[in-house]
Amino acid sequence: MLSYPSIPSWKASVLGEPCIAFYKYDGSNLRWEWSPKKGWYKYGTRNQLFDANATPYNQAIPIFHDTMADDIVSKVMAREGRKVERIIAFTEFFGPSSFAGSHDEKEEKELILFDVSVYKKGFIPAKEFVKMFNQFPFMADVIYEGNMNKQFIEDVWSGKYPLNEGVVCKGNQWQAKIKTQTYLTRLLNRFGPDWERYE
Repeated sequence: MLSYPSIPSWKASVLGEPCIAFYKYDGSNLRWEWSPKKGWYKYGTRNQLFDANATPYNQAIPIFHDTMADDIVSKVMAREGRKVERIIAFTEFFGPSSFAGSHDEKEEKELILFDVSVYKKGFIPAKEFVKMFNQFPFMADVIYEGNMNKQFIEDVWSGKYPLNEGVVCKGNQWQAKIKTQTYLTRLLNRFGPDWERYE
């Protein structure tokens, strides 16, 4: 099952190139695989598969099926002319007090779609992804659309946007994350010398 690629820092971005910056939710990366014969039959965190017995990630299964599963298939089928062998949807799973991948199992959770990959076609480009899914409440919020530049990086870092963790910027052939100074300070305060493991 395809895993989501690691997202490098803003230094991997291409200054001056158009990009779309999505809100970066502070939770756990969950992936979902679909096939025509089996439907949505395989679930995973970033590094391993899980099933209905795996807490807390099993809480995401009914949310996924109730809020977005059918719409993802419908939109991808419309894009591909119904010739689809597999779809992998990538979502962020989080609750009110989720932080750096840890969750309170008693809290109500949310699930946000931030990327979709089609077998043999790759990831749907960011601009097309937005056109396909922006009518739905489960799509990641778009914070900025324009040229990647130093001013935008500084504005995210310094807290001029209403963000918690930061943003993920997607350009033509790259993606990069920008964290807020406030979030990085929280990591340092929580984890001390090990904070970079969670960054």
